[in-house]
Amino acid sequence: MNRLTVASLVVAVLPLFGCGSGGEDDLRQWMADERAQTKPRVTPLTEPKQFQPALYTAGDGIEPFNSLKLTQALRRDSAQVASNAALITPEMARRKEPLEAFPLDTMTMVGSLNKVGHPTALLKVDNLLYQVQVGAYLGQNYGRITQITDNAIQLREIVQDATGDWIERNVSLALQEGDKK
Repeated sequence: MNRLTVASLVVAVLPLFGCGSGGEDDLRQWMADERAQTKPRVTPLTEPKQFQPALYTAGDGIEPFNSLKLTQALRRDSAQVASNAALITPEMARRKEPLEAFPLDTMTMVGSLNKVGHPTALLKVDNLLYQVQVGAYLGQNYGRITQITDNAIQLREIVQDATGDWIERNVSLALQEGDKK
């Protein structure tokens, strides 16, 4: 046999050694042993509690679904709506004044004076000067001037609260000293 034949024979037989079982049998045996020894841990479910219905024992109280109770609630709500409407209706019916087009935070009180015995405030809005007296309307929330002092204007505004009801609130516009730039 020459060397070339021996070398080709070795090359042909060598891959067959890689296909042998080697340590695979040991591995398969170990996995089978582990499966046999391992036991799953399942916690048992607790028994459900039995439902015990409770009896309604408030026999002498007002029944929650009584039509009388509903009628009282509707009457109370309608009275509240009527009082809210009475508060805003006159404001909606009157003609708006020019200073109601501006929000209060854009207005600046720059002074006050007494004109024929009536206190008058000087307001600066959009670089224009306005004279206002008690009873005039300011701002976008139906604000009406209730009092003018040397250093403030007191207003009564009508606004909606969180529930949508119209309420009155008092607001003050203070004198701004110095130049605002």
